[in-house]
Amino acid sequence: MNTRETERLRSVDICSGAGGLALGLEQAGFDPVLLLDNREVACRTLRANRPSWNVLETNLLDFDPSEHTDTYDVDLLSAGLPRVKATAAVARRDSEAELELLRATMLLLYGVQPRALLVENVPDLVTKPDYGPIRAYVEKELEHLGYRHRWFVLNAADHGVPQTRRQGVLVAFKGDVLDAFVQPSPTTPVHATVGEALLESMSARGWEGAKRWAAQADEPAPTLVGGSWERGGADLGPTGTKKAWARMGVDGATVADSVPDADFRWDPSLGRPGMMPLTVAQAARLQGFPSDWRIEGRKTAMYRQVGHASPPPVGRVLGTAIAAALRA
Repeated sequence: MNTRETERLRSVDICSGAGGLALGLEQAGFDPVLLLDNREVACRTLRANRPSWNVLETNLLDFDPSEHTDTYDVDLLSAGLPRVKATAAVARRDSEAELELLRATMLLLYGVQPRALLVENVPDLVTKPDYGPIRAYVEKELEHLGYRHRWFVLNAADHGVPQTRRQGVLVAFKGDVLDAFVQPSPTTPVHATVGEALLESMSARGWEGAKRWAAQADEPAPTLVGGSWERGGADLGPTGTKKAWARMGVDGATVADSVPDADFRWDPSLGRPGMMPLTVAQAARLQGFPSDWRIEGRKTAMYRQVGHASPPPVGRVLGTAIAAALRA
């Protein structure tokens, strides 16, 4: 195998969160020279798992690449940005802040000048007319800097993640490298189910009903939602999502401290008392994190990090496709 095909590539990862995207990219051959996040607990998670990573706790809006010259001319700038809202919906302060981070990412391109860009966000950013003005702004900035781009949508379930999670993706390359980029095709035509993913953990304390439960949880999880950092406790998402969980016998209105014990009576006809909530570790499994990936903080903060994360297997397939194009 040629050295060019095996050499490690350099990246900068912003809005890194629990490190899902960065971990997937690492598996694809990218080593980050810098990871950036504005939440202390997320930075603790990154450092706990990869002590060698250079993690900077700061707001993207305050980041000055001239103070971190090792970020110049990296191979990839990756961003798992907070969920951007459509222009018509930008009324709340947090929505405007999310859009501002997308603008800051575009401005960062001017300073860093990476060979490639990867942005992961909501699928509506790619598909919905209401997001047209945002896409137009991004495309104008990319064209000005000499990048060619492509928008597309991936479903994490197509890549081994036991969760239906559609993700909007933007990739861009300097010059003509885009011609060599091949959009990832599904790698897992038969989707993994919640029952398959969590049977072992549900049985860990001797609960004999785990196999019966797993047989009912026979589809991928609905999209995990991290919720707002500013309000509410940990739960698995809005009303529609909780109903989908209830059909699998899971209480989606809270997050558990531990898996069911041997005496747990599973009876969904009793409502929430007869259903089990998931633990943070189980939610992380449904996001595709490896079992040894540590999430720091108290339970709600841990779940927020997991729910907002980009699944590592998606980062890996995207990183593999980007690396192949850069090396072509």
